[in-house]
Amino acid sequence: MNQSQDFIKIFTGNAISVLALRNALEEKSIVAVIKDDSESARLAGFGMVAPGLQEVFVHEDELDQAVRIVESLK
Repeated sequence: MNQSQDFIKIFTGNAISVLALRNALEEKSIVAVIKDDSESARLAGFGMVAPGLQEVFVHEDELDQAVRIVESLK
């Protein structure tokens, strides 16, 4: 079974917004996975497609609660 399929993207935004969201999720004991393609590309020596954008993923079991948190921060 592929465990990456158990995580669902709930937000894409700049680093400041992602940090605020991650902190709000952690207050509810939800562990978020942050994906930053531009940083990965920079470290690998490639060009950046969308610099500064990060994606937030949560486990599917915590999706409903995480989506409510995202909505409350808007």
